[in-house]
Amino acid sequence: MRKPILLLGAATGGLLTGVVIALTYLGEQVSGLPFVPFDLFDWITRLLPGVFVDRAIGVMVGVINAFHLGPTASTAKSAEQAMGIIFFIIAGAILGLVAAALSRAHAASAGRIGLAMGAVGFLVSWVAESGLGFRQSGLLLTTLWMAILFLGVGALFGRWMSQELLPAQTSSAELAATRRQFLTWLWGSSVAFILATWGFSRINAAASGPATAQGPTSTPLIPNTGGTSGPAASPPLSVLEKRIPSVPGTRPEVTAITDFYRVDINIGVPTTDINTWRLVVDGLVETPLSLTLDQIRKLPSISQYATLSCISNPVGGDLISTAEFTGVPLKTVLAQAGLKQGAAFVNMMAFDGFYESLDMNVAMDERTILAYRMNGIQLLPEHGYPLRIFIPDLYGMKQPKWLSHLIVTDRLGPGYWVDRGWSQTAIVETTSVVDSVKDYNLDTQTNVLPVGGIAYAGDRGISKVEVQVDNSPWAPAELRDPPLSILTWVQWRYNYTYQPGRHVFRVRAYDGTGALQITQSSDPLPNGATGIDSFVADL
Repeated sequence: MRKPILLLGAATGGLLTGVVIALTYLGEQVSGLPFVPFDLFDWITRLLPGVFVDRAIGVMVGVINAFHLGPTASTAKSAEQAMGIIFFIIAGAILGLVAAALSRAHAASAGRIGLAMGAVGFLVSWVAESGLGFRQSGLLLTTLWMAILFLGVGALFGRWMSQELLPAQTSSAELAATRRQFLTWLWGSSVAFILATWGFSRINAAASGPATAQGPTSTPLIPNTGGTSGPAASPPLSVLEKRIPSVPGTRPEVTAITDFYRVDINIGVPTTDINTWRLVVDGLVETPLSLTLDQIRKLPSISQYATLSCISNPVGGDLISTAEFTGVPLKTVLAQAGLKQGAAFVNMMAFDGFYESLDMNVAMDERTILAYRMNGIQLLPEHGYPLRIFIPDLYGMKQPKWLSHLIVTDRLGPGYWVDRGWSQTAIVETTSVVDSVKDYNLDTQTNVLPVGGIAYAGDRGISKVEVQVDNSPWAPAELRDPPLSILTWVQWRYNYTYQPGRHVFRVRAYDGTGALQITQSSDPLPNGATGIDSFVADL
C-alpha cells in the first residue's frame, strides 16, 4: 500500500475534526447544544490531579505577567480555549492515523473501521458530557446530536479510506479522480462550515452583545452610592466628594463589568434555561425551597460595593476587582426555609459542577448575599447568571457563581479547590499595590510626582499605607478615605519629590487592626500570595 496513507489519514482526521468543531459551535449557538471541544477539555482537567492543575495555573499566570500579554483573566481564558481546540484537533488526527493504519491492514473493512473510530469519538465525548451532568441540553438531545455527528463523520472517513484503498486494478487516473473529488468536497465543506460559523458568531455578537448586558458596562465617573444599603452601605456622596483625588493611572475605584476578572473551572461560559432553573434549598431545613429568579428578586434586597480577589492572584496582579453587588442576604432565604437543630454549615453547588461549603456563622452575616446584579445590571452569563454568592473577607475560590443548590447540613462539606490543595479557610491576605508612577503626572511648578495604588484587607479595612523609594525610610501615604464601603479596597496617594533617573517604589499596608501585611514573599498556593509589591520607574 502507499506509504502516505498514514499521513493522509491523520490530516483528514484533523480536517474532519474541524468540521465537528464548526458544527458543534453552530449547534451551541442555535439550540444550546454542547460545544464538545470545550466540554471535553473541562472534563479532562477535572480528572487531572490537583497538583498538576495548580502548577499549570501558576505557570500560566507567571507567563502572562512576565511577558505582559494582557489582562490575566481574559488572556488565560483565551489560552485555555485555544488549548481545548488544539487538543480536540490533535485527538481527531490521532484517530484518523489509527483508522488509516487499521484500514491499510484490513482494506475490506475500511468503512467499518471509520465508523468504529467515529463511535470512539462519540463514546469519549458522551462520557465527558455525562461527567459534566449533561448541563446544557439534557441526556436525550445531547446523545442524539453527538451520535449523528460523530457516527456521520466516522462513516464519511470510512468512505474516503475505502476509496483510497481501491483494488490494485483500479487505474491511477480513476484513483486520482476519486481522490480529487473527495478532497475537493471535504475541503470545500470544511471551509464553508468554518466560514458559516465565523459569520454566525459575528452576527450573533452584534445582535445580542448590548442586549445581553441589559445596561451600561463601563465604570461611572461617580459611583452610584445612593443606591447602596445594609451594613456595608457606602458613605454619603457628599462625604466621598471631599476625598483627595486619585492619581491618574490608578485602577478605577469601581471595576467596569467588562474588566471584572473571571476565574472559574470552565473554558466556555456555562448557561442554563432560566425557565427551568431553580435555587433549591434543602437538607436540615423545615421547609425545602425551590425558588425561581423572579421569586428571589421579590425578597428584600441590599446593594453593597465590595472587592473580590482570586486566591491565585500574585502580589500586584490584576485578578482583583470591585463592583456593586445587589441581592438577597443569604440569611433571609435560610430564615424562609427554617433551620433545624444541628444546622451548622451550608454546602453550595453550582450547575457548572463547582461546589463549596460555608460555615453557618458566615452564612448568617447580612453582608453575605445571593447576588443577581452587578454594577446596576443583571449578572452577565460569564459572571454567574442567574445567581452567584458574595461572602465578605474570603477569596473568590469560596464563592460559587451559577449557583443552583444550597444544602444545609451538620458537617463541613467539600470544596472544589480545597480538594485540590488550596486553603480551607481562604481568608484574604492584606495586600497593597503600586499602580501609577507616571511622568505625565508631574507637577512642574511644585516638582511633585504623585504615586498611586490600592490596598485591601477584606472587611478588616486599611488603617495605614507606607511607601519606600529606593532604600529611603518608609513614609506615610495619604488614603482616599473613606473607601466606597467597608468591603472594598482603598486607593492611596503619595507625593514624591521628583528626581530623574531609575527608582524603585515599594508599598506596604496595615489592616484596620493595625497589623502589617505579611512582607515575606510566598506563592499563591495554598493560602494566597504575600509580599511587597514594587514598581521600577525610569523617570
